[in-house]
Amino acid sequence: MIVMNNKRWFGSLFAVRGTGIERIWLRLLVTLLVTVAVTLAWYNGYFRDFTLSIAPFSLVGLALSIFLGFRNGASYDRYWEGRKLWGGLVNNSRTFARGVLTLSHPATPEDAPAVAATQRALVLRQVAFVHALRMHLRREVDLDELRDWLPAEERAALSREINVPAAINHETGAHVATLFRAGHLHPQHLLPLDLALTVNTDVQGACERILSTPVPWIYTVLMHRLVGIYCLFLPFGLVKDIGWATPVVVLIVAYAFYGLDGIGEEVEEPFGTDPNDLPISALSRMIEVNLLQRLGDTTLPPLHKPVAEVLK
Repeated sequence: MIVMNNKRWFGSLFAVRGTGIERIWLRLLVTLLVTVAVTLAWYNGYFRDFTLSIAPFSLVGLALSIFLGFRNGASYDRYWEGRKLWGGLVNNSRTFARGVLTLSHPATPEDAPAVAATQRALVLRQVAFVHALRMHLRREVDLDELRDWLPAEERAALSREINVPAAINHETGAHVATLFRAGHLHPQHLLPLDLALTVNTDVQGACERILSTPVPWIYTVLMHRLVGIYCLFLPFGLVKDIGWATPVVVLIVAYAFYGLDGIGEEVEEPFGTDPNDLPISALSRMIEVNLLQRLGDTTLPPLHKPVAEVLK
């Protein structure tokens, strides 16, 4: 996610990273070369009978703007839903940790060390789930990254799992059930902890739905084709009226349409590592730090900071 001082108005005029230029520069270059060729050809007597009226471009441009707006709205809905899901995961992780640490209790004084160890293990398992979900959504596999929160034998078993966060959440439920059967958890307090694990499952399923169901390809292709055809034929509608200014005007219009098209591509998959994707690595670290503090740890990893104004 781009993290930039909004007061840097003039600086934003010359920004490149995260602005979509990296995605659309080749389209702009091709359109500019075609426009220059058409302009030169027209001034040399070619295409005089092929020039078009600007009226159809005005009508098509208006309709195209509306269609691109709808597509970008659909893409942003996916982005915002992903952010709400991860916001819910932040709250649910804190709720689960609070429930584990305040609702479970030793049956006898002799049980206190074992219960405290189980409480800590359960909170760390939630940290492991969050990091595993982040890697799962980014299609990354690095079980060594979970070594601080899960024992080695469980990480070895997870290497055979297709869905690692689901497996971790399932095993956490088994640990909560063991705590209950040992008499360290009141029956009325079992439900809130089980509900928190259910929320984990719901958040993961909703994120997987966004990840596995992109904007329909037929709609994306239609937008690409219409924008490309419009921009490539636009110089034929302008060259007769504005002459040598045609390349400049077409370049500005093309930047607007290609840029709008590129925005939809950029934000429709919110869990990646592009500059405008959600900072789920930073959110995962924040959850980790919050839960470690609840455990009383004083040596904490640093929160993620933006690198070159990008927070991942």
